[in-house]
Amino acid sequence: MQPLRRFAGWLPAVILPAATFDQLWVIADGGSSENVSVVTWTLFLLANIGALSLGRPEDRIAAFQMGLAFGLTAILDLGIVFLIITQRIAAA
Repeated sequence: MQPLRRFAGWLPAVILPAATFDQLWVIADGGSSENVSVVTWTLFLLANIGALSLGRPEDRIAAFQMGLAFGLTAILDLGIVFLIITQRIAAA
């Protein structure tokens, strides 16, 4: 059971930052943020910070997985929010 739990812990650690980075890349690479919700990404940012602060990992690998899943994703969320706001200010 432990190997399955260990593997399962890597899923959010890889998928959440990868999906968030994909959205960040699309916006930063000249894509429009017109249909991207700043409210939604701000809420994702706050949720990831909250999840990171609530976690009590039992070992160093789990702590690393949580850092990737929630900490790195929160940083990328912040980047998305920043890009959306700056693009909309520049377009105004």
